Amino acid sequence: MSFTLTPSYDDNPRLADLVGRLRDYLNGELADYEAGLGLTPETRLTRPMLEPVWRRCRELGFYGVHLPHRYGGQDLTHTELAALKEEVGASGRILHHCVLGDMGGPLRAGPIFAHATEHQLQTYLLPVIRGERACCFSLTEPDAGSDVRAMRTTATPDGEGWRISGHKVFSSAGPFADFSVLIARMADEVETYSAFLVDLDSPGCTVTDGQTPMSGQHIEADIVFDRCHVTREQLLGSVGDGLRIGLGRVTTNRLLHCPTVLGHARRALELTVEFARTRQVFGGPLGALQSIQHKLADMATAYYAARSMVHDALAALDAGARPRTEAFMCKLFVAENAFRIADEAVQIHGKAGLTRGAEVEWLFRRLRMFRILTGSSEIQRNGIAKALLATEPGTTPATRERT
Repeated sequence: MSFTLTPSYDDNPRLADLVGRLRDYLNGELADYEAGLGLTPETRLTRPMLEPVWRRCRELGFYGVHLPHRYGGQDLTHTELAALKEEVGASGRILHHCVLGDMGGPLRAGPIFAHATEHQLQTYLLPVIRGERACCFSLTEPDAGSDVRAMRTTATPDGEGWRISGHKVFSSAGPFADFSVLIARMADEVETYSAFLVDLDSPGCTVTDGQTPMSGQHIEADIVFDRCHVTREQLLGSVGDGLRIGLGRVTTNRLLHCPTVLGHARRALELTVEFARTRQVFGGPLGALQSIQHKLADMATAYYAARSMVHDALAALDAGARPRTEAFMCKLFVAENAFRIADEAVQIHGKAGLTRGAEVEWLFRRLRMFRILTGSSEIQRNGIAKALLATEPGTTPATRERT
């Protein structure tokens, strides 16, 4: 994999065409749409703002592009999807998370298509693919983050269904979602968890604004359930499948979060290179200073190394392996180095990088979050160390399991 800030995919004509059309949309039509609405990263997003983007991206073939052909997608490999996710992350667009369906769309639904009944497909998932409905994923609770088994949200049997009570937090896309993929503890079972599709306008369900993260984005919701009734038709999979459904996608998701973050890091690097070229200091461009050149070199090298790691692990995933340890490593390395790139971007921009509203300042805040989101760096180190210590002498600690 050669280094470039604008990757080309000449060896894959389908992907090259997708990336070309995606860049045109991001830099043209979507940029104009955002400018017309005056959007900033901290604008409170609404359904009327988002639905036109969902549906337009569906028309263009981006929304749900990773899905099988029977759902209108192109059945992309994980590596191909990663290339598209990096592009949207590097675009600088406010609504980048809507283009492929990360925010409330098919990517947010994740692999639950494999567990859905025909009724669930028709009622919940196919409308999501069409951009008519939106979903969120509700697992985290105030006292149950990394330790998901500490969750207190419970599903109590009630006739042919259950009554759900509890409090979920950090449900991304929750403020404008129609339903939640909810994981709850079964009240009549020990250490048994199930997944439900819960309509958020149901009696006993209250959606409120979640805490605003340091990125300033208004995309999180708190969801409180007070004896909210769900039927057996809303049970996803079987009773007891909750953690398998909720956490079984972790290795894949952990890897697929990385390209978007790498896109943000690439954007920070691109902005910084341009700033170094054009900013005049001491009678010449800032980039003429060796100290600045060395910083740029280190930033580019970190980006290239992180991207190479991720694509290596994704290639293994596409080949049928389960690169669990490598996924921990990728999440750790990408999170730490993307933040370092953003930190240096702010440093090189000087006062301009400290100003609220400057893009590099927002990227700094956003990339700082990734060191915690989707599993903190400490959790990733725990996973790596556990694999190392469990390895028999003379074998490779990061041996890729076959699925």
